[in-house]
Amino acid sequence: MSIYNKINISKPRKLFAVLIDPDKYDRQGLLAVISAAVENQVDYFLVGGSLLTEDRLDETLQAIKGQADIPIILFPGSILQINEKADALLLLSLISGRNADLLIGKHVIAAPYLKNSKLEILPTGYMLIESGAMTTALYVSNTTPIPRSKDDIAVCTAMAGEMLGLRLIYMDAGSGAEMPISTSMIRKVKENISIPLIVGGGIRTPEQALASCKAGADMIVVGNAIENDQSRIKEIAHAVHSL
Repeated sequence: MSIYNKINISKPRKLFAVLIDPDKYDRQGLLAVISAAVENQVDYFLVGGSLLTEDRLDETLQAIKGQADIPIILFPGSILQINEKADALLLLSLISGRNADLLIGKHVIAAPYLKNSKLEILPTGYMLIESGAMTTALYVSNTTPIPRSKDDIAVCTAMAGEMLGLRLIYMDAGSGAEMPISTSMIRKVKENISIPLIVGGGIRTPEQALASCKAGADMIVVGNAIENDQSRIKEIAHAVHSL
């Protein structure tokens, strides 16, 4: 079964993905995160980042493949992050912004590489939400996020993404977010789309993860909080899977 179908039919079961930025881990730390993810039945690894300055992507993917059977989904910040050691790739269209390169431009360049790869391509409407901080994703994308209090803008943007044929919606407060996306926004978006909803950024506690799931998120993504405290994998996995 394809990864997309697994995500789509998992509802109402909630999913937990650990986001790994290859720049943030040495080998010992990476192996510890992989081990904790396996032990606590994490559903997916997302691997990538808005800006990778170290050449560790291939090494990171190889380490995960050697230690775990958990599917790996690339979360690419650029076409340089295409790698067939992963299982799938989020083909992100930044529908919250007006940067043409990130709506379609980079995709045109990547298309022949992706077409010839063995990666499962997951067309994803990517929405950056205001988080109280200038995140790397905002700086690199040169776009304005959707204001965290403007649920109606988020709803209309997500609906447009689905109508355009995108198969996932990913609402992200971004790496280093001070606040997670509000449960009000998550709830209203989920009520108005029929495709899976991924939520990430600013989630640091099992309580925040649980609240996001209850509001309607189908998959929770956590990265920064785990980099600082790997024991949170167990806590957040338990919270998410308790539903």
